Amino acid sequence: MPPPSSSSPETAFRVSPQAATRLQEIIAAQPGVDTASTGLRVSVLAGGCNGFQYSFALDGEARPDDIVVPAGSARVLVDPASLDLLSGAELHFNDSLMGAHFTVRNPNATSSCGCGTSFSID
Repeated sequence: MPPPSSSSPETAFRVSPQAATRLQEIIAAQPGVDTASTGLRVSVLAGGCNGFQYSFALDGEARPDDIVVPAGSARVLVDPASLDLLSGAELHFNDSLMGAHFTVRNPNATSSCGCGTSFSID
C-alpha cells in the first residue's frame, strides 16, 4: 500500500497558522491519541443550505488515497473528491465573540449561507 501523497502546488489546500496551532492543541488534548498519525479530516459532502457542506472530524489514520497537508506538527487529511472542491482554499480558525470554529475560505464557492459550513459552486 503506497503512503498518502502530499498536495501539489496546482491543487493546494492550505492551512492558516491559526488553524495549525489550534489543531495541534486539539490533538494534543485527546487522551490516548497517537499524535503522529491523527489528523483533521476535511471533507465536502452533498447537503446543507446551498448544495455542499464542510465536514470536520479527527481521524486516526490517513487513507491510501488521501492528500496529507502539513499543519505544523499536525496534519489535515483530504480525500481526492473533496480536494476537487477545495483546490486553492484555506482552512482557518476563527476565535471571536460569536464562537471559536474552523472555517474554509474557498475561492471556488459562488455563494454560502450564514452558518459558514454550506456553499454552492456554479
